Amino acid sequence: MFLPASIRAENKGYGEAGASWQKRAVKGFNAMSGSAHEDIDFHNYTMRQRSRMLYMAAPIAASAVKTNRTNVVGVGLRLKSRIDRELLGISTEQAEKWQKKTEREFNLWAGNKRSCDATGMNNFYGLQQLALISWLLSGDCIGIIKQYKITKMQPYALRLHLLEADRVATPCQAGVGASVYYTTGKNQENGNTIYDGVEVDKNGMTAAYHIRSTYPFEFGAGQTEWTRVPAYQEHTGLPNVIHVMDTERPDQYRGVSYLAQVIEPLLQLRRYTESELMAAVIESFFTAFIKTEKDPDQMPYNETGLETVPSEPSEYRMGPGQINVMEPGEDVVFADPKHPAGSFDKFVEAISAQVGAALEIPEDLLLKKFNSSYSASRAALMEAWKAFKMRREWLSDDLCRPVYEIWMSEAVARGRIYAPGFLDNPIIHAAYLRSEWLGPSQGQLDPMKEIAAEILACEEGFSTHEQSTIRLNGGQWDSNVEQLKRENEKLEGNVPDPHQEKGKAERQAASPHDPQEAEKNGRMALRGLILAEQIKRSI
Repeated sequence: MFLPASIRAENKGYGEAGASWQKRAVKGFNAMSGSAHEDIDFHNYTMRQRSRMLYMAAPIAASAVKTNRTNVVGVGLRLKSRIDRELLGISTEQAEKWQKKTEREFNLWAGNKRSCDATGMNNFYGLQQLALISWLLSGDCIGIIKQYKITKMQPYALRLHLLEADRVATPCQAGVGASVYYTTGKNQENGNTIYDGVEVDKNGMTAAYHIRSTYPFEFGAGQTEWTRVPAYQEHTGLPNVIHVMDTERPDQYRGVSYLAQVIEPLLQLRRYTESELMAAVIESFFTAFIKTEKDPDQMPYNETGLETVPSEPSEYRMGPGQINVMEPGEDVVFADPKHPAGSFDKFVEAISAQVGAALEIPEDLLLKKFNSSYSASRAALMEAWKAFKMRREWLSDDLCRPVYEIWMSEAVARGRIYAPGFLDNPIIHAAYLRSEWLGPSQGQLDPMKEIAAEILACEEGFSTHEQSTIRLNGGQWDSNVEQLKRENEKLEGNVPDPHQEKGKAERQAASPHDPQEAEKNGRMALRGLILAEQIKRSI
């Protein structure tokens, strides 16, 4: 709603800046914005269709989504149990034993696609990838918790069924008719408001989700039926629905596509790329047009091996070695549109930089084109990884941890996991559920420099060995120590070589006998080698 000019404040504060109606630069900028439901829900159907089409047909859009998938999830976020042993009153050894048993038991469910996926298509790690891609393209992803019959080899009833965002919608009987754009309705039984399929109570708390049995406008689909699924179980409080999304405004209950802000530049970039590609293809053709006063049908075919197309009304072709016979009086005129063909790369990179800035992916990573210096590339990757880690944490909070809680509740109830107090005391419940979800590491541009930095961080107490291992290669330090111990035992069991033993004895005689001093000297030598390599590369 616009205020009349007679009562609108002018020449004060923002009235002389971004809110001015007199300055020529913003005088025609009639920006309209409504509630989150009007600005988002009413337009989600269109944004989903366009985002999916760009993902299927625009390489830059596909790169943005797949780059997130590869770095946020990779081959899957793996459970690392981190129980609060002090609160639970158990020793370090007992805690490690419990955590390993729980991780092994969870992987029994998560690693088998028939045990965790209601459709039997993906294991839990594949479901994470699917949920992330659906979240980025559609704005959110909905998962329904189901219970299947247990078997001897599948001891858990828990199943997760991921749904397309379009199947969560406001029912027709709620007052929206058949429209996919006007999405707000009312539950006639309890008076709750339904925002694009998400039912909320009078306090704004999510109460239920409305699921349709068919995809909108699907060919061959049967009659649509609606199912109301409560958001949480009445007696246990565990979720019935997993909703993966990130919000950008208060009172928002449905997500916005990751590509929403860059749909227009991506579409234009795709059109420009296709035009340049077609122009290059056409330019490579060698086509001849023969003008003649004779009847074209009486023209003999050439004997040069080139293809000659008999004249047909209004049909001429261009192609490699193509010959077209024209009608008497016809002529060929080619348009000469001016386009920046010589600056194609620069133009694409400029648009990609803007798109990448909006999507929090540096241009180098978006285009997979690394031509910058070490410092610039590292700064770009570190900036991108801030966004990747943020989305990983969101995915863990919205998908992994709720599913882990439901699974743990069933495991404890069935007696497969021993956790006294888990089902009764909320503090103990939370202590057992503490967890990290480890995914792919950031990677290394210069292993020498980055490993040296991690060694110094561990020595000075700025980092733990486990944290450094995760950052360097995404591994697990405890497992590495155990594996190295086994490997060293195997090496010590080998038959010694007399010459090697002689050389070893000579080295020991020339070196300090104090093991700690020897280790210190070894680290100093390693640090010296690393620093020498850094100096050599910087010169």
